[in-house]
Amino acid sequence: MLGVEVRSITAYENDEFRPDKERLSALAEKLHFPVQFFFGNDIEEIAPDIVSFRSMSKMTAGQRDSALGAGAIALLFSEWIEKRFDLPTATFPDLSQEANPEAAAEMLRRLWGLGELPVKNMIHLLEAKGVRVFSLSIDTAQLDAFSMWHAETPYVFLNTRKSCEHSRFDAAHELGHLVLHRHAGAKGQEAEREANTFASAFLMPRASVLANAPHMATVDQLIRFKPYWTVSVAALAYRLHDVGLVSDWHYRTLCIEIVQRGYRKKEPNEAHREASQVLGKVFVALREDGVTKADIASALSVHAEELDQLVFGLALTSLSSTGAVATSEARRPELRVVEGGGGDANQKSKNTSNG
Repeated sequence: MLGVEVRSITAYENDEFRPDKERLSALAEKLHFPVQFFFGNDIEEIAPDIVSFRSMSKMTAGQRDSALGAGAIALLFSEWIEKRFDLPTATFPDLSQEANPEAAAEMLRRLWGLGELPVKNMIHLLEAKGVRVFSLSIDTAQLDAFSMWHAETPYVFLNTRKSCEHSRFDAAHELGHLVLHRHAGAKGQEAEREANTFASAFLMPRASVLANAPHMATVDQLIRFKPYWTVSVAALAYRLHDVGLVSDWHYRTLCIEIVQRGYRKKEPNEAHREASQVLGKVFVALREDGVTKADIASALSVHAEELDQLVFGLALTSLSSTGAVATSEARRPELRVVEGGGGDANQKSKNTSNG
């Protein structure tokens, strides 16, 4: 694309010599990064072996590396935010010694005081427990989600091109990886099955399903009951079979009808998509301080579009925690701005109520 030998690109990468001004401009254009990106500190690379990917077998190496690259930008962005705001710290047990994923889900619910009630918003719950949640708008159906631990902080990345119900299951699946496979010791299909079992039990507790779900359900009944747990029709059918409310034959019949109706590709009565509450509140505070998304992008030496892909489509004139559009009269978000704010002139010391 640049019209140079491969050897020249290798020399650029190894800092043996630098491209001239014309080649540098071409690099910036082709790779879609600002010129100053190439003169900054090296970005910390995310090693594939510390990351838990869903549908890894369907991914190409390029798709994996694209996701890891987006994750590296997210780490930069998260570090920028944490210099300016006190965010929740991770409060996670290590359940890697629990052999039964469903028992682990029940234990985590007890530890977090959730009881048997449905989780109203998975992203908000994860954020409240110290997880940094970002979106991925990478155009690939093969990448569902991924998670990792970095510097004692858990991260989850969700594909925003999926339905709310599927994205919630992905979030619960990644939560399973974070508590069951924290040390990245478990990989492959067995780890994926454990995370799926954990997610199903975490979103649809056994006692809750037995008390509220219909016996010998039809697909139409599944559609009517799925909003109680905000899960997909297919996930609810699986859980009913798992807890013994439908037989093997009945479950196969439900699966066939779900496919015939196209509900594997298009979820019926899709719920409202979840988004980050922490990023929303941060954006409200930054907007009040006159900080734009372009300012943040410039500080990170990336294009603003890179940030757009990470923040669930939130604008810097963000939605408040109540869902109303933020204005100058909006209530200050419940985040505390850290003294100094990393040295930016427009990041003066400013306190908000702790939350």
